[in-house]
Formats: sequence, C-alpha cells, structure tokens
Amino acid sequence: MVGNSGGDVACGTTSRSFVIISHPITIDVFRGLAELEDTGRGQLPHRLPRAARARCDDPQLLSAETQPSGVRVAVRTAATVIELDLLRTRVVLVGVPPRADGTVDLLVDRQRVQQATVYGGDLVRIDPATGATEMEQGEVATLRFDGLAPGDKTVEIWLPHYERVELVALRTDAPIAAAPTDRPIWVHHGSSISQGSNAAAPSTTWPALAAAAADLDLVNLGFSGSAMLDPFVARAIRDRPADLISVKIGINLVNSDLMRQRAFGPAVHGFLDTIRDGHPTTPIVVIGPLHCPIHESTPGPGSFDGEALAAGTIRFIALGDPADAVVPNAGLRRLTLRSIREQLTQIVARRQTDDPHLTYVDGLDLYGPSDEATHPLPDNLHPDAATHRLIAERFVALALG
Repeated sequence: MVGNSGGDVACGTTSRSFVIISHPITIDVFRGLAELEDTGRGQLPHRLPRAARARCDDPQLLSAETQPSGVRVAVRTAATVIELDLLRTRVVLVGVPPRADGTVDLLVDRQRVQQATVYGGDLVRIDPATGATEMEQGEVATLRFDGLAPGDKTVEIWLPHYERVELVALRTDAPIAAAPTDRPIWVHHGSSISQGSNAAAPSTTWPALAAAAADLDLVNLGFSGSAMLDPFVARAIRDRPADLISVKIGINLVNSDLMRQRAFGPAVHGFLDTIRDGHPTTPIVVIGPLHCPIHESTPGPGSFDGEALAAGTIRFIALGDPADAVVPNAGLRRLTLRSIREQLTQIVARRQTDDPHLTYVDGLDLYGPSDEATHPLPDNLHPDAATHRLIAERFVALALG
C-alpha cells in the first residue's frame, strides 16, 4: 500500500513487529545525479555539477537541472516498509494550467510495484507577462511504501521528473546498502522531451524505458527548454563515467530562436569535440529532432497559444517567418527542424571519417510524420505517455539493439 498523506498506512496484513531505521541521505545510495546540496531543509539532488552551474545564469536551466529526472535512490535491502520525507517545489505560470502533481515510483528488482503522489511543498508563481515571482512555503510530504515482499532485493525509488525535490528523511524497517553498479552507464542529453514532459511517471520517460529495455544505468541530462549546446554541459558529460553517450539536438535551438545557421555547425562540432576529450572511444549517438509540425519549416521563437490558454488548455505555436529560413545569405538563415536535420546528417558523416564510434539516428525514425495521426502531440510540441513508449522502443531497436 502507499500513503499519500502525512498519516501512516497499515503495513499490509502482517502482524510481525519491526523497528523503523532512519538512514543518512548520502550520495552513495543515489543513481543518475552529479551531487547533493545541503540546503538546510534537505538534500537537493543536482544533475549538473557545481562547476557547470557556475557557468550558467539562465534560470530555466538552473531550475530544470534540479528537477530529478532519472534520479533514484537504489539500495539492497530486505525491508518491507520504506518511508520517504521530501519537500518539493512546484513552479506555476500565471494563466497557464498547472501540471498534475508529481509522483514517486518504487521498483523492486527493476519492476514497478508501487507509486505515490507528492503533495505539499513550496509553490512558486511566475507571471510570464511581467516576470513577477511569488513564493509560498509548504509542508514536507511523507510517502510510505509498505507490504513489500520480504527477503533481500534491489529497491529503486524514482523521484519526480518535473518537480524539484529536497530529500528530508529516509526510513526503512531493515538495514540498507547501496545497490551494486553492475550495468553499463548511459549518459543522455536532450530537451524537455528527454526530461519526460507528458510522460506518465518518472520511470516511464522514454530514456528510462529505453534504459530498462537495454539493461543500462541511466544518467538523464534532459533539461526542459535547455538543450542549447552549452559548453559547460559538454564538459559535464566529458567528465562523467560513461559506456554510451547520446545527444539529442534541435528543438530547443529552434523554439528559442537561439542561433543562426552559421553558428550551428561549429557549435555542434565544439560540443562533440569536448565530449571526445574525455571519451575518445566511447560510442556517441547523435539524435536529430523528432517530427514537430509547427517548427518543421517555421523558425522560432515558440510561444504559448493565447487562444488555447483562454480555453484552459496548453498548446504551442511558432512565431517565426518561414521566409527567414531561406534567405539568400545561408549563414544568416534562421534554424528550422528540417535544416537542422540536414546539417546534422552532414556533420556526423564528415566526423565519421575519423570517428568510427559516432553514429546518427534521424529523429524522424523515432517519431515521424506518419505517426502524427495515431500519436498526435497533445500540445503541438511534446509526446504523450504512449508516444514516450513508442520512441523508447524505436530507439532501442535503432541504437541499442
């Protein structure tokens, strides 16, 4: 059973007595993060190391990297009861329908057996029109998982993939030890789609599903709105242990209208060169952008659709002019998903002449125009839960099989 409020839930039907043990929250029991920060209220998982964060002044990325997509507590234990106290921070944009509450998945020997919904926590309201911010402090949530099968097992607690969380306490009714790290490490970088936007649960984002299918130890560096070819992200990947690296490039560069065609190629080369400095022979998979009708031939910036917001739904639109993607001066052309795919194909082909460990996966092979009718993008930008599964299955077949 799962407790979703501060009150305890009975521990199944067993009558045996037990003693709850409080454990220190230390980095050795985590997977998928760079470091922990003691905030004074709890332990905050960071997916980017301090050195990378020091090179960034973008609130969007600094917020996204504290949302622990792919981060999980992983222990060996005979516990039948596990309690987790955590303090979340939710960000709500004024006038934009809020996301559903985040969830925590509990896996036993890699199978999800329970799920709990997060409650309470701090609330940050941002007015996108003025930038004004308000914050309300809230209560710590206690999530209780009980009725687990006795006996030694590997337990993974997957944290919410789109809410910042600080871990306050971890308790069990049996000793714990860090789970062994016996699987190849896959480091993946991408956008909100990789972070898991619209996925049903933290263990069912497309990278999490692909990692489970291929028996890989996932490090998810998918950052909502922030896959921008930042040099400090490349250095963070360079410095991490990795048996496989993948980099999904495209959508954020277009919907942010970040750069022109002249800057794109050198930025991709520089990003890959930096990673290669630390991983000279590690397989690297470059992934092109998925099909997204609003940005296929229309540059950014992207924006919320005001009419949809007025009707209480979220939908995105492209504000750019398609004519700006075909100006005579090629270097000044604004990026579209089609032009990015063309350039990525050429860049990877050129690099493969002296890098046999580099491959390219066309994003259209993961989600293409023919999928639009059966798996439409609910908000014109992000795949739904079923499409996350589709993308994962295809990525495993194309890149991991």
